[in-house]
Amino acid sequence: MKQRAPLTLAAVTAALAAGCGLAFLTAPAPAAPAAGAQRAAAARMPVERSVLVCPAPSSSDIADTTYTSLSPATPGKAAARGTARLATKEGKAVLEPREPGKPVAATASGAEAPALTGSAQGALAPGWTAQQTTKVAVGQGRGLLGLACTAPGTDFWFPGVSTAKGRQDYVHLTNPDDTVAEVTVKLYGPDGLLKPKPGTADPVITVEPHSTTKVWLAQLAADAQLPDVTAHVTTGSGRVGASTQITEDGVGSDWLPASAGPAGSLVLPGIPADAASVRLVAFAPGEDDADLTVKLSGQNGSISPAGKERLHVKAGMTASVDLADVTRGEAGSLLLAPADPKKPVPVVAALRVVRGTGAKQEVAFIPASPPVGERATVADNRADDKATTVTLTASGADAKVRVTASAGTEGGQPAVQELTLKAGTTRVLTPTPAPSGGKGPYALTVETLSGGPVHAARTLTLPQDGIPMFTVQAFADDRSRVSVPQAVEDPSVLLR
Repeated sequence: MKQRAPLTLAAVTAALAAGCGLAFLTAPAPAAPAAGAQRAAAARMPVERSVLVCPAPSSSDIADTTYTSLSPATPGKAAARGTARLATKEGKAVLEPREPGKPVAATASGAEAPALTGSAQGALAPGWTAQQTTKVAVGQGRGLLGLACTAPGTDFWFPGVSTAKGRQDYVHLTNPDDTVAEVTVKLYGPDGLLKPKPGTADPVITVEPHSTTKVWLAQLAADAQLPDVTAHVTTGSGRVGASTQITEDGVGSDWLPASAGPAGSLVLPGIPADAASVRLVAFAPGEDDADLTVKLSGQNGSISPAGKERLHVKAGMTASVDLADVTRGEAGSLLLAPADPKKPVPVVAALRVVRGTGAKQEVAFIPASPPVGERATVADNRADDKATTVTLTASGADAKVRVTASAGTEGGQPAVQELTLKAGTTRVLTPTPAPSGGKGPYALTVETLSGGPVHAARTLTLPQDGIPMFTVQAFADDRSRVSVPQAVEDPSVLLR
């Protein structure tokens, strides 16, 4: 009998905790209210501590990696004190931002670059972002691999992985804490849960404190050669950062970040205009089948791909559909919604996107992403001609957004652009705002000023020998502010 992945309350709670990252808050002590006054509403306060983890970037001896980090500045607010440090297991600092609004960068070469962990406190904690971008010019793992360093969590979904011949998919598990993390990885194919190899039923993977473990997904399944699989990573104790590195023979390599948590409607932003192949992979983790509408949001609205307007996803099974060249020369975002709006079924999803032809192909992966929310940042962008593209999608109502380019890592002045998005449309910024008078990587921050929700992604293209090497990173709400309930003194508790 097929086993299904339960969508439990504990899993939902863990997913929310993972999405929010780690935040320690201290609210000012409120004055006691006057007699009969109503309790004050919760205050929105900046987080006071953030934690990030970055996996080891590559096993190639010719890999070149750039690390970039930024804590966004708040316009009109004087710079306050704070600290941030991204370091190796041995404690050697790789990046140390000094003040909000000014990005810093570092480089590493070869296969020895390690995983990194770090934290930011005080004024540098709200919105602290770090990015690693790796270029491998030749060889089996050639490609441009981009990944935003993530907050550790306890529950991750990776639709779009594979156990097929010609694919090498490794999930990287990084433990930033002083205690052991115990991790379980389950794989789901088109017929449900994949049987593990004999003697390895539900193996628990132990990740030691301040270390990284890399797991080859094909080794977890018994004699399975499946092109489309969903991986579910959970922790029984502790927490980890989790990302999947994928190498595919003939089409390059890239990272697949975790999908946004299970939801009835999803947005997958940032499909390049010249995508030669787009494949959608989805998974329904609950007890009900999901019937989804599939639409592409473009400049003038949303359209349904002919003959592929619907996708049926059986409960506990992975479904996929080849959308071919769905963009037809116009960059856009994929919109998934329940066929019956009154009966939404939570799903997770991701896209495999290929650009180029023949021996000059390159692959990247786009998971479903959460909305931008108040503010979101992608740290590593380049000012080279057409290297950086931003895709903005208003999936619900009309929206007004602000896009801010920070100074470069070697100076320059920030740049700002505000624009309005019509509901159901996608706007592509090429070129994007870029700092003037400076050099080096810079950060892009997107803020939702009104309306929405807005989903956004940045595509970075760095061609190599005729290969359109690229990587796509989504803008995800940095959750730099959280609600803190107002507390009041209540002497009556002493009498109870």
